Amino acid sequence: MANSSGLNRTGILSRVTVAAITAALVGTTTAAVAAEAPVAAQPAVSTPAASASAASAASATAVAAAAVEHRALQGVSGSSLYWYAPNGSGGYDAREYANSTWNYIKAAQQADNDGDGIADDVWAWSTSGYLSYAAGESASTELVNVGGGWNIYNKLVSPGQLGGGAAADIIARDSSGVLWLYLGYGNGRLTTRYKVGGGWNAYNQIAGVGDLSGDGKADIVARDGSGVLWLYKGTGNYTSPFAGRTKIGGGWGVYNTILGVGDLDYDGIADFLARDGAGKLYRYSGTGNAAAPFKPRVTIGTSGWNTYRIMF
Repeated sequence: MANSSGLNRTGILSRVTVAAITAALVGTTTAAVAAEAPVAAQPAVSTPAASASAASAASATAVAAAAVEHRALQGVSGSSLYWYAPNGSGGYDAREYANSTWNYIKAAQQADNDGDGIADDVWAWSTSGYLSYAAGESASTELVNVGGGWNIYNKLVSPGQLGGGAAADIIARDSSGVLWLYLGYGNGRLTTRYKVGGGWNAYNQIAGVGDLSGDGKADIVARDGSGVLWLYKGTGNYTSPFAGRTKIGGGWGVYNTILGVGDLDYDGIADFLARDGAGKLYRYSGTGNAAAPFKPRVTIGTSGWNTYRIMF
């Protein structure tokens, strides 16, 4: 499936990330099985409840976030988790098996919360609506139960630091198309949510990890029903985290998955992956130019990638 040649520059990244995910899955699966009562109508806020200013102050004590993030690619087929280490030349080494505890998980997001440029933390979202977190570099890989009620959302993305702090944040879209921002403390816990705006149900894909426009702020892309991809530049301000959209281009409807993966080709700029209906995988290397944020696509997987129901 993936390129297997080249130097694995981030093998340790993959090992600690898988360890974190495994720990998170054990706790999340238990919560999902045990939850018999209806979950809350709104996601539980971390205890104690936090304000945006408190989150900024807390995250300011963390290591300053690296401008470029590196991460392994994770894929879930049925209940089994597999991972791919970057090969250092824009592709991935051969896949490795992790575990088979993913039957209760419907989505997951990686994060770099200690600012070392390696995404070794994870949020896992269960089918029962629980959100859990584990830190890959923690000696105990302690699970944080973020809370229940997250099934009111149909999309969760962690594009990096959106609110001006040093820790990764989460954006979540509800069924009415409203987008919400949760600021991260850097330990998996989140502030109360802040409303970004409505109309986001116009998009069937929302993705992003890091800076696409070259201004040092995390951005996202969104694809509409006509296959047009749009860029939303980050502002670094939690009260209005995105600038107005700009058109990237059409023809993106051929893909069933668009995924931000950090800097895969090791040029210091965030990149994206796209998977088409035939199961091919493509890399879109970033340019750092908001007017034309991607270079032409490069095929890095010729078949078989549709086996994964989750990629992150």
